[in-house]
Amino acid sequence: MGNAFGMIPDLAPDEWSNDACRGYVIMAMEDCGFSKKDIRHVVGQLYEVFDLNSVEDAKEKYHSSPY
Repeated sequence: MGNAFGMIPDLAPDEWSNDACRGYVIMAMEDCGFSKKDIRHVVGQLYEVFDLNSVEDAKEKYHSSPY
């Protein structure tokens, strides 16, 4: 099976979700020592970001960012 747009190799389509993304963000922020308050703030903001932006918007933001 080919790699469809937006799919992660070796990951079944139903395994990916916005909640999985939030989980990755939480893990990364915890690993970096962010406070629980800051993590809650960022995770809350993700709800709005997911609603207002497409996957393509997010990809473009990542590729054009200094990070």
